[in-house]
Amino acid sequence: MKNMYGKQVRGIERSTFVLDAKRAILREWRGVKVPGHVQEVFDFVKALG
Repeated sequence: MKNMYGKQVRGIERSTFVLDAKRAILREWRGVKVPGHVQEVFDFVKALG
């Protein structure tokens, strides 16, 4: 929930998940802010091999 113009409204929480071939979660990011996030995810996936 968040406040918008003095009213309580449901907000959106951006999240990113990286899964393996068996659909197990390898890493998750919650409450994502867009600037720099793509690079962070790319670096994580690249480090996997």
